[in-house]
Amino acid sequence: MKNIKQLLVLVLVNLLFLSLTSCEKDEGLLPDISLKTGGNYTSTDVTRPAGSTITIGINAAKTEDKDVLKKFNISQSVNGGTTTSVYNQDLSGSEGNTFSYDYTTTLENTPGQINQYIFTITNRDGLTNQVSVQVTIQ
Repeated sequence: MKNIKQLLVLVLVNLLFLSLTSCEKDEGLLPDISLKTGGNYTSTDVTRPAGSTITIGINAAKTEDKDVLKKFNISQSVNGGTTTSVYNQDLSGSEGNTFSYDYTTTLENTPGQINQYIFTITNRDGLTNQVSVQVTIQ
């Protein structure tokens, strides 16, 4: 009976060891996001005339094989005030690997107003990364 208990303890210890060593380590890397540049894209802080149209584009990609992209959000803050979500998208399929989006908006007719546009990407683990652009209205 004593040998059976010792054997059972040994088997359980081995199973525990095997289950712990077979787990993959999640590196916890943030998803990648960057602003599109060139052409008509606004990719740096700028000053633009009231009523003009701007386009801000992003490229995003997963940084770990299994941590696919899950959510994309665009938020806006006016004159440093509360951030308000202006666009949300759940990502699936091939969008989980790479995602690209162009946001076009017309600026208000309020000279001196400062709009900050914040682009956020979230992966399967809930890790987020952001890029932003500030536009001052002339």
